[in-house]
Amino acid sequence: MFAEERKLKIAEMINRGDSVKVSHLAKEFNVSESTIRRDLNELEKFGLILRTHGGAVSKEINKLEATFVEKQDKYAEEKERIGKLAADQIEDGDTLILDSGTTTWYISKFIKAKDITIITNSIALSNELSTRNDIEIINTGGIIRSNTKAQVGSITERTIRQFRVDKVFLGANGVSLESGITTPTLQEATVKQTMIDVADKVYLLVDESKFDQVYFSWICDFKDIDYIITNKERPVEEMKYYEKIDINVLI
Repeated sequence: MFAEERKLKIAEMINRGDSVKVSHLAKEFNVSESTIRRDLNELEKFGLILRTHGGAVSKEINKLEATFVEKQDKYAEEKERIGKLAADQIEDGDTLILDSGTTTWYISKFIKAKDITIITNSIALSNELSTRNDIEIINTGGIIRSNTKAQVGSITERTIRQFRVDKVFLGANGVSLESGITTPTLQEATVKQTMIDVADKVYLLVDESKFDQVYFSWICDFKDIDYIITNKERPVEEMKYYEKIDINVLI
């Protein structure tokens, strides 16, 4: 197959909705991964696709970000159940990070553990938990994003890096087997990456609407996740994949 024909087929695959990995394309077209990377770089240069960490997606990828208030009303019942199950994972004396987000916010309603320390970049969570005498709250500081009420930037990241915690409870906008865990903005993605770096166990909290979605900024691959807490069981093959890579899925 000629190079131009291969690139055309790759562009067609991506723009019909498939998100693809370099390794998969290399096997599909029986060429080296470096050849595929060059193909993808050229396709991106001509505005046909968007490169992602380890692959590519359609230019129609979701870049839009709803506000905190808009997201709070969506899947509220499901998020509440996820928050309750997440809170059940917290033990007396734990140190943890609660990521900013509407799903992680629900954890605060159900925490029963005592003598815990919580680090958070969420204005809403800091306010919600500030009256608890048995919880020590450390707010990260940083630039407050008006849309999500999350604190981001170098101040936020520097604060987080001062600690090592037992658990992090992380939110995300997109979960895709091909593209990993994603969110609309680079600023929030880098804060989430920092949270993952300092935690012993990583819990990803996502309702059913987040699966098979890809957003602009990559957070991490599945290998960085220890637990997924969601409201609905995933298809059998997907569950087998999670089991194979040692991710525990809590429903």
